[in-house]
Amino acid sequence: MSESNTRSFAKGVSWRFIASATTVSLAYIFTKDIQTTLEIGCFELVLKLLFYYLHERTWLKINWGKAHKDC
Repeated sequence: MSESNTRSFAKGVSWRFIASATTVSLAYIFTKDIQTTLEIGCFELVLKLLFYYLHERTWLKINWGKAHKDC
């Protein structure tokens, strides 16, 4: 069974929401300051999207664990 691009995208967006909500919650627990919390949340969202993209692009260059299809 394969997964559609739309499903993969939806899973990525839903996970990013959960992960960012966790970070924002922890930031508020530790700082008790809504401005700092929102700044951390925004910074975290952008930075983790960038790191994820770079991570995926790097793994595309690594052949380890890839199955080769016979034509």
